[in-house]
Amino acid sequence: MRSKMNFIGLGVLFLASVAVQRGAQRGGTAVLPVPGAPTAQAGQRGGAARGGGQGAPTQGFPAQQRPPGDAGLISRGNTLYGIHCRSCHGADLRGGEQGGPNLLRSEVTMNDQSGELIQPVIRDGRRNSGMPSMPPLDLSMDDIRAIAEYIHSVLATARGQGSPPPGPPVALNVLVGDAAAGRAYFEAKCASCHSATGDLKGIGSRFANPAQLQNTWVAGGAGGRGGVTSPVTATVTLPTGQKVDGRVIRSDDFIITLGMPDGTSRSFRRDGDSPKVEIHNPREGHLKLLPGYTDKDIHDVTAYLVTVK
Repeated sequence: MRSKMNFIGLGVLFLASVAVQRGAQRGGTAVLPVPGAPTAQAGQRGGAARGGGQGAPTQGFPAQQRPPGDAGLISRGNTLYGIHCRSCHGADLRGGEQGGPNLLRSEVTMNDQSGELIQPVIRDGRRNSGMPSMPPLDLSMDDIRAIAEYIHSVLATARGQGSPPPGPPVALNVLVGDAAAGRAYFEAKCASCHSATGDLKGIGSRFANPAQLQNTWVAGGAGGRGGVTSPVTATVTLPTGQKVDGRVIRSDDFIITLGMPDGTSRSFRRDGDSPKVEIHNPREGHLKLLPGYTDKDIHDVTAYLVTVK
């Protein structure tokens, strides 16, 4: 009897090792049965693995296997997504009027677990596709984590829906605004910081794709020489009176890290107002305007900017 039980035990271990190896070869994680736990029927297992079967959740991606997130964090992420992401990726994440991709079918969002893949994309942007970066003072890491949590919540309810329509990609025409109205808006809201004959001279020729121009100016990245916005900087005044200026690498309630001109960095611990920190964000005006933009404002200003040669 003992030898027979040992033989069965070895067989179970062999099958378990095969399951692990096959899971690794597929790039996934094999789920081993738990002794004494109820097992699904063969049809149910097959449906879950392939995303088939009515009401069966898709198990192919980490984002679809996560437990429900914190409701407060999701609500905050929803608000931040509406301000920073909605115009490009759409209210339902399936792509917006400014040409952003469908996030419900994005490998980044579906393979992300806790924001580790989404955060670098939001923080650093994707220059080739026209997605601007988000400096740390525009969106903190906690803000980005909230947006990631909101995206996960939508993915969980979508259950694999959201595939793009068949056929070739739709060419988006964003030049549907009134250039005269855009000029009036620019002179009323933007002329205090920007000039069509100064920092924005020739902006209509800098971008081959008007949608990319639109994405860039809305995010506040169209100004500056060559279309590159100056970085966020800060002045740290130490208790001794010494002032340290540099590019902001990180800033929160506890620490601020500055990049020095020689390529090194310096970090300062913060305790309330000590040391005194003055932030210089060239995009501050854009951030204040961003929640108030209407679709008409965006299209009108874009129509005007493409005429600035």
